[in-house]
Amino acid sequence: MKKLFVLLMGVSMFAVVACGPSKAEKEAAEKAKQDSIAQVEQVAKDSIAAVEVAAVTAAAEQAKLDSIAAADKAAAEAKTTKKSVPK
Repeated sequence: MKKLFVLLMGVSMFAVVACGPSKAEKEAAEKAKQDSIAQVEQVAKDSIAAVEVAAVTAAAEQAKLDSIAAADKAAAEAKTTKKSVPK
């Protein structure tokens, strides 16, 4: 009975060690993790770049609208000034 118990303990310990992931599996899991991190970082960089482009575009559009409004205001003032000055 003692020999059977020792044999079962040995087989059990071997089974526990053999059930773990191999070195190649551990390396593959680590590589997949690093790839995922790199992909997330790239997406974050792309998102930041898109936001920056949108901000620059919005600022340019606002500047364009401001200059149009200023030109319209200047034209309106010029018309008002011409009418009020008698010749």
